[in-house]
Amino acid sequence: MRVHFQRDLDRLNERLLTLSSEVESDVRSAVCAFEERKESIARQVVEHAVRIHGLEVEVEDDCLKILALHQPVAADLRYVIVALKINQSLKRIGNQAVHIAKRGLFLCGQPSLNIPFRLGEMADKAQAMLKKVLDAFVNGNSTAAREVCVEDGEIDTIHREILEQAKASIRQNPSLLEPLLQIMHTSRHLERIADQATNIAEDLIFLIEGRIVRHTKEVSDETGRS
Repeated sequence: MRVHFQRDLDRLNERLLTLSSEVESDVRSAVCAFEERKESIARQVVEHAVRIHGLEVEVEDDCLKILALHQPVAADLRYVIVALKINQSLKRIGNQAVHIAKRGLFLCGQPSLNIPFRLGEMADKAQAMLKKVLDAFVNGNSTAAREVCVEDGEIDTIHREILEQAKASIRQNPSLLEPLLQIMHTSRHLERIADQATNIAEDLIFLIEGRIVRHTKEVSDETGRS
C-alpha cells in the first residue's frame, strides 16, 4: 500500500514541478512580449493557457485522489494540502501572464511609447521573486521563502509609484490614455504575481516548518534578525 502511495506522491510532485516550470516560462515570455512588442510571443502565451489549465486540473485530481485513497497524515498530509494551495497560486500566476501578454498585444497596434516608469525594474523583481520561491520549493529552502515574503513590500511600493506617475502623465497628455492604462494594468498584474509568489513562500514555510506565518510579523522580524 505504501508503494502505491509513494508512486502517487511522486507523480503529484512531478506534475507540480512541471506546472511551476511552465508558468515561470510564461511569465518571462509575457514580460518580453510586452516590453519588446513581440506579437508572436504574446499569442503563444495566450494559447498556452489551455496547457496550464490542464496541468492545474491534473494536479488537483492527483491531490484529491491521494486524500481519498490513502488518507495521509502528518508531513504527507501537509504536503498534499500545500500542493493544492500552490497549484491554485500557480494557476493565478499563469492567468496574470496571459493578461500581460494581452496588454502587449494591444500595444503592438499602438504608436511607440516611451515608458519612463520603473515597470521594467518591477518586472525583473517580480520574476526574480517567482524564480526564488520555485527554487526554494524544489530545494526545501525556508530561508529563501522568507526572503521572498519580505521582498513583496518593495513591489508594492513600485506599483504605487507607477500608478501615480501614470495618472499624472494622463492628466498632462490625455491622448496617451489608452497606452498608459495598459501600463497601469500591467503594473497591477506584476504586483499580483508577486503576491502569489509570496503566498507560495508562506505555504512553503508551513510545509517545511509546520508554522503558519500568513498575516503575522514573524517573517519580516526573523529575516531582519538573520
